[in-house]
Amino acid sequence: MKIYGRDKGIFGIERLTLISGLRTMEKRQKCLLFSKVVPSSSPRSLVPKSWPNYEEIYKNMIEIATFLDLPRFPDITEDCYLHPNILCMKYLMEVNLPDEMHGLTCQVVKMTGIGEVDFLTFDPIAKMKRTVKYDVQAVAVIVVVLKLLFLLDDNLEWSLSDLAEKYNKENKEEKPWFDFRKWYQVVKKTFDEKKRKWEEARAKYMWKSEKPLYHSHIDKSVAYKRREMVVNLQKQFSTLVDSTPIVEKKGPSSFQFNWTEEDTDRTCFHGHSLQGVLIKKKKGQSLITKNSLYWLSTQKFCKSHCRHVTTYEESNFSLSYQFILNIFSFLLRIKTSFLHEEVSLIEKKLFKKKYREAKKNSSRSKKVRRY
Repeated sequence: MKIYGRDKGIFGIERLTLISGLRTMEKRQKCLLFSKVVPSSSPRSLVPKSWPNYEEIYKNMIEIATFLDLPRFPDITEDCYLHPNILCMKYLMEVNLPDEMHGLTCQVVKMTGIGEVDFLTFDPIAKMKRTVKYDVQAVAVIVVVLKLLFLLDDNLEWSLSDLAEKYNKENKEEKPWFDFRKWYQVVKKTFDEKKRKWEEARAKYMWKSEKPLYHSHIDKSVAYKRREMVVNLQKQFSTLVDSTPIVEKKGPSSFQFNWTEEDTDRTCFHGHSLQGVLIKKKKGQSLITKNSLYWLSTQKFCKSHCRHVTTYEESNFSLSYQFILNIFSFLLRIKTSFLHEEVSLIEKKLFKKKYREAKKNSSRSKKVRRY
């Protein structure tokens, strides 16, 4: 993914999403573990280190920017890496979805207004400051588009897959239609393997203290000298024993999955057609899906005084929807409920009329109960 030259942050460096930053730290395994500062009267009390949490770091970033009274950040325009249209293309490539879906994601971004400069640009000193979780928002748009195309109700997506499979068998020379079932099988296998390796790496990680532990200030100098001796001896022995040349590590990539046409083991769906799920359109006409149904991820939002906008319980949702949320949540290293909330917010903007009707119906039912 190209990062445009004019896409610079306030310090003259290229912008980086929070997810990319956390992933880079994870791969390098440096500055990855941090301790929470907990006031304690006992000098011996130790606070265990933990893996960085997206929600917590994001919240701290906003608080720091507000506390420092930082000026309005540079405008996020359509050619900026943080714009949802660009991030949507990145994550469509990441999870091996058709390129044609980008037209629909752009349409959703335009209809919801989340691609506007004022909506995306962070201004810490503004009275009504708005914060945007750029990666999470882009992924939520993709989830909404998948629901628009395939409904994700554990029924329609498989029926459409049967039609795509039949067409592809009868028209092998033509551009293949996107087969949701085949995509699910290919991606799930790769996803499960990647997640297993990631969990094993975390389980095997050696939790080391950067500073030596000591019981009292009297033992401090002795502890530091011993630690220094041990480090020096380790360096000398490693130099003597290991005579093989050190292979330079590759820089961390912004992609976790790699899908190419040359890979014979895994099907690449980037070039597949959405003709089986879209109605043919005239020039200048918006894309129209054959599926006319849609179910809202959240029927009713929590009140303003509540900490979250909605709740997520897996048992209430289809297996297809759960799978989509799980794979994207793993990519972003966030909780599934966190992504579900963002999907609900996108839907609220996209289907304002439906939410108004749902609100009216709920108020009418309340009146009936009262009388």
